[in-house]
Amino acid sequence: MAGLDESGSNPDVSLLYDINGLAKDSPHWLARTVEFVGEYGLLLALVLLVVWCWWGLRKRGTLDDAASSVAAVVWAPLAAGIAVLVNMPIRGFVERPRPADDHRGIEVLVDGKTDFSFVSDHATLAMALGAGLFVAHRKFGLVGIGLAVIEGFCRVFMGVHYPTDVVGGFALGTAVALLLSPLAMALLTPLAKAIGRSARIGRLVWSRPADPVAALPGASARTAAAQDPDERDLAA
Repeated sequence: MAGLDESGSNPDVSLLYDINGLAKDSPHWLARTVEFVGEYGLLLALVLLVVWCWWGLRKRGTLDDAASSVAAVVWAPLAAGIAVLVNMPIRGFVERPRPADDHRGIEVLVDGKTDFSFVSDHATLAMALGAGLFVAHRKFGLVGIGLAVIEGFCRVFMGVHYPTDVVGGFALGTAVALLLSPLAMALLTPLAKAIGRSARIGRLVWSRPADPVAALPGASARTAAAQDPDERDLAA
């Protein structure tokens, strides 16, 4: 793919220079911090967010509720992995060079980026995790999506991606996480229920409540009715 126009008439390049220009004007410690956060930190934070969400949703009142919720949490990292696999042929087909290969004056904070630029793997991974979490739990999902947006900004700040690389990653991660979620839930929920019934590993899915009333028929409906609407997961 031919390099993008370097003039101000191309908003993608203009925005690249505006955001990446902040790296030149930033103190060294801040640039290094953004480098670490954008390369590793935010993805690690998203993984920890997935674990936190899983830990909480295990405590749902009944096995059916817990299994459907945990299945949705499991789908988030699976969706991220599938999205990156889908991105591989896209990058090979588009063959967009990295910004510094075509444009002068780009401050590149990370060395060794020799592959193609479109679509951003980091943006794809982050948004797939965020959108997948949104399927499981709205509040956790919104936090995850917010972290993904910050990840996208960092990739442009670091000079390794164009803004449209990031937007493309957001679109790809969201599409995979949401469009394939019905199929994923149909496959993962029965598996989660089977694991939840296991005496050995059942607590991976359902942290059995001390109150036996919570496991009685109809308890799920009463629990859902009393639950804050904002905290109800979309998968249940």
